[in-house]
Amino acid sequence: MSADGFTPPPGARPDWTIDQDWAAYTPTEHQVWMTLYERQSRLLPGRACDAFLHGLDALDLHRGGIPDFARINEELDRLTGWSVVAVPGLVPDEVFFEHLANRRFPAGQFIRKPEQLDYLQEPDIFHDVFGHVPMLTDPTFADYMQAYGAGGLKAMNRGQLHNLARLYWYTVEFGLLETPDGLRIYGAGIVSSHAESIFALDDPSPNRLGFDLERVMRTPYRIDDFQQVYFVVPSLQALLDATLQDFGALYDRLARSGDIPIAAVAPGDQVFTRGTQAYAAR
Repeated sequence: MSADGFTPPPGARPDWTIDQDWAAYTPTEHQVWMTLYERQSRLLPGRACDAFLHGLDALDLHRGGIPDFARINEELDRLTGWSVVAVPGLVPDEVFFEHLANRRFPAGQFIRKPEQLDYLQEPDIFHDVFGHVPMLTDPTFADYMQAYGAGGLKAMNRGQLHNLARLYWYTVEFGLLETPDGLRIYGAGIVSSHAESIFALDDPSPNRLGFDLERVMRTPYRIDDFQQVYFVVPSLQALLDATLQDFGALYDRLARSGDIPIAAVAPGDQVFTRGTQAYAAR
């Protein structure tokens, strides 16, 4: 998502973008993409939401190994006006939000090593492109991401970026969607992870709670393991609607209220699953 520091690294432009240099990928790197893609594409039907699966088909992300941004941007621009831009890794918050507000998604252009298939601390091209970009083909979610970018710039000015970061974490990265066929995953951190694609829906350990904007922004998150709580949106339109408001009054309330412990089920929560928290206890 973002990083500290304001000076682009050598070779990066002032907006932190770089050339993808697709021709430089090695056969081994293309094979890592194909291995990850084939494993996830077999697992996700019946788990990922329709918008993600439709986006995966629309962008044809398995053709020729690692996707060429120039090629997928043609289809992405036609569908929602978004594009993917290559960056050298995590970028400063202000840069990240500026890209999103202008319908550009910053994606790392490196890919993990064959021995890192199941875990990588820093997001790579598989997480960023396979995980995030299919949802950007959905007009409603595409509008949500742009609205989030615009909101991020405002949150920085108010000093409440930590609250807004929680919204991104529990929706864009680790969100669940309620559907007539049951809960489905749409968050990039889940759909790009074989293990968490199973854990998020099937394991009895985490809480699965109904999405409430203020509740989410009061809830810390963990970056080092499976989530202890997932928030379920009733629809992508409801997610967008919740964020198309002036957050000023909300930030004022958040400044006066404390965090809700990550594993808690609070009064008023809509409970889909009251988790055992057994995994976290281990």
